[in-house]
Parts: sequence; structure tokens; C-alpha cells
Amino acid sequence: MDWLPFTAEDWAAIRLTLELSAGATLILLVLGTPLAWWLAQTRSRFKPVVAALVAMPLVLPPTVLGFYLLMLMGPHGWVGQATQALGLGRLPFSFGGMLVASVLFSMPFVVQPLHNAFEGLDKRMLEAAATLRASTLDAFFSVVLPLSRRGFLTASILGFSHTVGEFGVVLMVGGNIPGHTRVVSMQIYNHVESMQYSHAHWLAGLMVAFAFIVLLSMHLMNQKLDVEKAVKT
Repeated sequence: MDWLPFTAEDWAAIRLTLELSAGATLILLVLGTPLAWWLAQTRSRFKPVVAALVAMPLVLPPTVLGFYLLMLMGPHGWVGQATQALGLGRLPFSFGGMLVASVLFSMPFVVQPLHNAFEGLDKRMLEAAATLRASTLDAFFSVVLPLSRRGFLTASILGFSHTVGEFGVVLMVGGNIPGHTRVVSMQIYNHVESMQYSHAHWLAGLMVAFAFIVLLSMHLMNQKLDVEKAVKT
């Protein structure tokens, strides 16, 4: 792809961004699915508290979240002390630290679509599975997951794309180390800061195209699922 006007550092930032987004999305689906299911099913008095904590990144400035994560994962924070005691080293200014920050910052973009999908399920389907003596786990995989396909697709797309566009929280936790923690958003900032507007334009244009494709794909996907649902009914 030598014909594309990207530098070696641009390609490194693109690769790192894709790795970070893919890893964060996978972790978010694993952690967010049981959390969303609990929020959709529980009647616990702690549900509003948990829901508020999950949604906090929507209104909290990224630098604030990044600052407190930096303190927690630093050498004097309890998370940092635990990782060092376990021989995992320090998370700040590393890919692992950015992964943790990305998971926490993108959590609501995965949990909320799944929560909405689970709440919209027809309870009679679960009751029918129970009458057939299906275990809770069997019912979840054979009934809940297929019926929540739209929620999982939306959660995956939003979680991945939101991680791609992160700046503040990953900058606070990961720094701006070329080839190690410098993602596309930071690389654009560096190009602008050094007045390399042509390079910034190409990377920014790539992000604009990516955002448009993501939104268009979501609309087309929803239209297709609506048609399939209408045909079945």
C-alpha cells in the first residue's frame, strides 16, 4: 500500500488502534453480556447504582476517568501494587493499561444496547424453554442469544468504533509513545501540532469515512433485520 500517503508511524498507529479496538470489544462483550443480563432481570435495589456507574463514561470527561485510572494503576495505587506483586509490571503507559481504560470508557456503548435487547425479549419464550426443562444456560444460548442478535451486533459495532475514536482517556493512561501507545487520534494531533496538515488530513479523512461506514452499516443492518422480522410474522 505504498500508494497511500501514510507514513510508517501512521501505519503503526492504525495497526495499534485496530488491535486495541478489537481487544476491547471482545472483552466488553464477555464482561458486558452478563452485566446487561443482570440489569435486565434483577429487581435489586442496587440496580440504579450499578446502571449509573456503567453509564458514567457518557457524561464524565475522558481526562477525569484517565486521571483516576492513572492514579489507581500507578506505583502507589492499589491496582498498580497488585499488578506488580503478581509480576505483571505497571499498566500505565502500556498497551495493557490502554486496554483497561478503553474497556471502562466504552462500557456503556456495549452494555446499554445489550440491556435494551434483553429487556425487549418475549418472556413467553423463556417460559417455554423452562417447561422443556432447559437449564438457564441452555435457555440463554438457545433462546436469548438468537433473539438478541440485533443488540449484539449494535453493541459490537458501537464498542469497536467508540474505542477507535478515543483520545483523552488513552492519552492519560497510555501516553503518546510511537509504536507502543500512539493510536490514530493521537497521531492526528501530533501531525497538527507539527503543522503537517496534509498527513493530518488523510488520517482525519480516514476517520470520517470510517464513522460514515459504521453508521450506514448500522442503519442497513437494522433495516434488514426489520424486514426479516416482518416476513416471519
